[in-house]
Amino acid sequence: MAWKTLDEVDLAGKVALVRVDINVPMENGKVTDATRIEKIVPTVRDILEKGGKPVLLAHFGRPKGQVVAEMSLEPLVPALQAAIGAPVKFASDCVDGPAKAAVQALGAGEVLLLENTRFHAGEEKNDPMLAAEMGALGDIYVNDAFSAAHRAHASTEGIARVLPAVAGRLMEAELKALNAALGDPKRPVTAVVGGAKVSTKLDLLGNLVSKVDHLIIGGGMANTFLVAQGIDVGKSLAERDMADTAREIMGKAKDAGCTIHLPVDVVVAREFKAGADNETVANDACPADAMILDAGPKSVDEIASVFEASKTLIWNGPLGAFEIAPFDAATNAAAAKAAELTRAGKLISVAGGGDTVAALNKADAAKDFTYISTAGGAFLEWMEGKELPGVAALERD
Repeated sequence: MAWKTLDEVDLAGKVALVRVDINVPMENGKVTDATRIEKIVPTVRDILEKGGKPVLLAHFGRPKGQVVAEMSLEPLVPALQAAIGAPVKFASDCVDGPAKAAVQALGAGEVLLLENTRFHAGEEKNDPMLAAEMGALGDIYVNDAFSAAHRAHASTEGIARVLPAVAGRLMEAELKALNAALGDPKRPVTAVVGGAKVSTKLDLLGNLVSKVDHLIIGGGMANTFLVAQGIDVGKSLAERDMADTAREIMGKAKDAGCTIHLPVDVVVAREFKAGADNETVANDACPADAMILDAGPKSVDEIASVFEASKTLIWNGPLGAFEIAPFDAATNAAAAKAAELTRAGKLISVAGGGDTVAALNKADAAKDFTYISTAGGAFLEWMEGKELPGVAALERD
């Protein structure tokens, strides 16, 4: 991919405008989870070590172009300072007088955080004037916010038209991982797609069947595909009006040489609660008064066999109602198998999406995956084969 990194630019004495995602959870003015802050540390430290001056651009919440005191980035300064290990200054705007003065006053070894970019209505409109004003503050633009790369905003896309643009370390790692998973992968490639509804993942499924060798479908989505095959799923969550669409996807997969795997056995229960009485039955034997809440052990064995025969795995969505036991069993077992193969160097495993990350953490498998993306919407749009404006902007020479 034709994007530059921090290794390809001279940063000595230069002001580097760094777009970061530090939209972290807060409580009583304190950061309660600093994960996103910790992820930007390698980029900021790299710039400092190369003699550059990092100036951070970020959004927080949805102020919709208005100044909202509760959405100021200033309370993040202590957490940033602790994570980076360097003094962090703050400017009360991301453009104009306060920003210009703060940039000019920035000393060597210091970091500057500019106020919420979304306090300006032009941010989400990708206003070229706002992008130019931001760009005038620095010498080089560093995008380290893959999670915001699917938005064509002034600070994610517009500014890359104004300044020389490179990928930060987090962005670089994400793009390399994603390219290894779908861009130029080692084959066979397997995708796991779970979740409740087919309708929310039509673009994703449509793109994947032409890119992967095996597509494992789980969760409520699998029920819709079972219905499309004429199978009665009782009271299970299923989009029965999407049966034609499911059959269409199966047809496309067949034409593309992609094998779709659905549960061959299922775990059913009469109520959706932790520890509910349950039984495992064949996928076509769900009682009329029961609902499918997980894939069964035979299905897990089949999934494990597919993983063993694969070189690359990309995962989005759980295989069952992973939030409550015992309906987390299939997701936990499949995740453990993927982690084991990854540890052994037999599998490149990339996963992303909110529920996915939660499920893999719950299964204690996330730490062994090759790469876990926390990018949410951007990760999903990338899996759907869509161009991400923030990434495309970096590919301009």
